[in-house]
Amino acid sequence: MRLILIPIIAGFLATAGITAVLWLINRTGWTNADMVRAVGSLFTRSRKYATRVGFAIHFTAGIIISGVYLHVLSLLSLPNIWALIFVGSVIGFVHGFVFSFIMVIFAEHHPVEIFQEADFEVAIAHVFGHIVYGMIIGLIFGILQANGIDMSPGI
Repeated sequence: MRLILIPIIAGFLATAGITAVLWLINRTGWTNADMVRAVGSLFTRSRKYATRVGFAIHFTAGIIISGVYLHVLSLLSLPNIWALIFVGSVIGFVHGFVFSFIMVIFAEHHPVEIFQEADFEVAIAHVFGHIVYGMIIGLIFGILQANGIDMSPGI
């Protein structure tokens, strides 16, 4: 049960974190970091209903990916919560860097014009958001571990 429930909760909270970070960056006007609408409009091919679809896809992916982060953290046997947060942020950085690289390459093929330009600032915003995602996963893992919940990679 913990192998299902923990990734769902951790993934939901971490995805809420990355979504909030990208929303705040987008609201400042620094760059177009509206990942939820960008993902949703990939499927709706318009901005209509893109937010609903984007949230569903974004949170589903975030929950699934949290299982990978949690598994990697469980294999490392890190000594304390600070190490878990740090390593979670490093995993998030790598994940965000790879995702941003792919996003910048394929953005010009996006069906909605406003999302067809993904420049350096958009990539940096997404890297930062993924770092926050990883930090939240590491924090949750550390809290669970500190409370005696077995996070070892076995069934």
